[in-house]
Amino acid sequence: MQNPRKPRSRRPAPQTQGPKPAAPADPQDRAPRIPTARDAALRMLNEVLGEDPRLLSDLRDAPWLRPMPPADRARALRLATETLRGLERCDRLLFNHLKKTPPPEILNILRLGCYELATGAAAHGVVNDLVQAAGRVPKQAHMKGLVNAVLRKTAEEAPVQWTRLRAPRLPDWLREPLCEAYGKPRVSAFELAQSQGAPLDLTPRDPSAAADWSEKLGGVLLPIGSIRLEAGQQVSALPGYDDGGWWIQDAAAALPARILAPQAGENILDLCAAPGGKTLQLAAAGARVTALDLSENRLKRLQENLQRTGLTASVLGGDALEFQPEDGTLYDAILLDAPCSATGTIRRHPDLPLVREGDEIGGLIELQAAMLDHALTLLKPGGRLIFCTCSLIPDEGECQVEEALARHPGLSVDRDALTLPGVEPDWITEEGGLRLTPDMWPDLGGMDGFYMACLRKGA
Repeated sequence: MQNPRKPRSRRPAPQTQGPKPAAPADPQDRAPRIPTARDAALRMLNEVLGEDPRLLSDLRDAPWLRPMPPADRARALRLATETLRGLERCDRLLFNHLKKTPPPEILNILRLGCYELATGAAAHGVVNDLVQAAGRVPKQAHMKGLVNAVLRKTAEEAPVQWTRLRAPRLPDWLREPLCEAYGKPRVSAFELAQSQGAPLDLTPRDPSAAADWSEKLGGVLLPIGSIRLEAGQQVSALPGYDDGGWWIQDAAAALPARILAPQAGENILDLCAAPGGKTLQLAAAGARVTALDLSENRLKRLQENLQRTGLTASVLGGDALEFQPEDGTLYDAILLDAPCSATGTIRRHPDLPLVREGDEIGGLIELQAAMLDHALTLLKPGGRLIFCTCSLIPDEGECQVEEALARHPGLSVDRDALTLPGVEPDWITEEGGLRLTPDMWPDLGGMDGFYMACLRKGA
């Protein structure tokens, strides 16, 4: 290797009369470049798929996103989400033209391009933008030619081949226990539903106005009373948003509060309440609601939703395992949406199985049991408690209820609480809970995976 040449010596510039030339601008004084939607989507992919992976939900408020217009932020999130949803398909198409795996940031550029090309984006704009993006990757600018060549080849076949490829499979850490619980054909149906994404579901503040809101919004009124719209809409621009006529909430997530059947004047505790959809349901029914959550940031969203809808609740930050009401009063009813693996929400959060490896589930199961036991100490005799998790794993649902019944003599399952409009009999499980999975309502767009049961404390 040759030694680098030394810089040539220069004579000092002669002194001149008159003003000195302006000093060059300090690069740090320049206004930072505002990311484009593709720039931001690539950064999200690198964060989710990097050595220290982060969930997309943790990136929504990242400082580098703040200068972007809201529409660009929304597009960036959509591009990242859908690329992650189709990651297996992207790699299958790309590796037809790759002899070896490129560096991670270059591979993610190719993945984003593949997704966009497969779903109808103009090839010229996509390829040019992403070739430039490759040129900005430190130490990888020489790979611009590879990116250009691979994306141009991919553009020819991706629109045809994309839908012919199988629905992306869940990673083994999740697929194996789900196949054991539900069987491979059922899990394949989950994967198909998850590959199709999720529509936008709304809960009306006044359940009796659901049909009117569905008509105003051009949506579909679901059998359980939620309103379903096509995904991708600007929510804040829809009629009824500003005056709080409804809020975003997956149809499955709206069922626990409906099963609880809150009554006006009841004293109800909502544990792990944020971001607040269930709190709003309880408050809209006229209950006196205490909403508790450990996350201060998520509680801010809950308070914003209360303000927008004009509903009221007592909002508290704290640990559900340590919470005690100051006056010692017991609650008429409790809703416990316990922390869980969130494996039922993958159709909305395809990054989740890529970021996690399942090693946290054992600790979550122990935490759920402890929370359930503590919640029962806060419940009046004869009171009702909804235990629910947005998980597909039976150990976080059916098994928790079976074991709670064994631990607490006098505790029973209220099967009658599940007899609501739209709830189908085959959703009810052997121990008396409700099991929802993504493949249900295939003609309506599916639903999140969820488990819930209504428990009655002995008098």
